[in-house]
Amino acid sequence: MKQMLLALSPPPKQSFENFVVGQNIEVVHTLKEVISNKLPIQFIYLWGNEGAGKSHLAHIASDNGFIIHDDVHLLDEPGQIELFNTYNRCKDSKQNMLVTGLYSPLQMKLRDDLATRLAWGITYEVISLTDEEKKIALLKHADERGIKLSMDIIDYCLRYLKRDMPNLFYILEALDKWSLTYKRPITLPLLKEIIVANKI
Repeated sequence: MKQMLLALSPPPKQSFENFVVGQNIEVVHTLKEVISNKLPIQFIYLWGNEGAGKSHLAHIASDNGFIIHDDVHLLDEPGQIELFNTYNRCKDSKQNMLVTGLYSPLQMKLRDDLATRLAWGITYEVISLTDEEKKIALLKHADERGIKLSMDIIDYCLRYLKRDMPNLFYILEALDKWSLTYKRPITLPLLKEIIVANKI
């Protein structure tokens, strides 16, 4: 078996159109309203599990002029002080800011002053997709790239592979590239070959 190098094409631009909302209707609606200047909210904090969609929404906010800081839960003491100062600078300059983390502000053992800043605006938990919602997202992603995808492949991915959406999208892109390169249809046996060859 030839080793496949996963030199994948850039993913589609992250947007509201390719974000599967699931149970996050209020989050998406609020962000749209803030971006369109219909809500006078300057600061947004999003928290939730890895792969829930926080970074997707952060990319959208960044494209619309927000200052972004991902993964606040990983900050050491100097990093927390710098983020605290960034909040203050944004407040003074009326600059929108969106911060993400794994947990709600009170669950991260942050400096008290930074935890207070995280609560300055609005806070939302971004809820991970259910399996059915993930299937919809995968089918939509495949359709955008012109990939013909059967449900047995999706079911296998959700049962045996890492289930966060970035990884699942990565697998689909690998399938598509392998299929085009070696002129083989996208099938479950092909998926298993890629998994074995790349130790996924």
